[in-house]
Amino acid sequence: MFLNFSFSNDAVGYIVDGVMDTPAIEYLRDELLKKFEEHKKISLYLEDSGIDRFNLNSVVTTTLFPHKHRNRFHRVAMVTDRKWIHLLARLNGIFLSAEVKNFTTENRLKAIAWIEERD
Repeated sequence: MFLNFSFSNDAVGYIVDGVMDTPAIEYLRDELLKKFEEHKKISLYLEDSGIDRFNLNSVVTTTLFPHKHRNRFHRVAMVTDRKWIHLLARLNGIFLSAEVKNFTTENRLKAIAWIEERD
């Protein structure tokens, strides 16, 4: 399940819990594609709020989608206490033209402030 919210026109956030399966990842992908239609670049806040499980398709898609759209992100904040998700975000960050930062759930307010910053 996703709770989505906007910081501004070009910055969006999603808090994710439950199961991260194919329908969930397709929903997230479709939402981001809608934002890309409206804006050349977006900033993205993603928070793991107790995801119960992931399936392989969701992990593959969340790894490949940013690469396909690597020039469309301005900033990406990943908020989770799972180190392996931080590792995936760092690996994705290598290939993106965006700034990517990892935050623990304890530091979610810092992540929100960082996403809202304007250069």
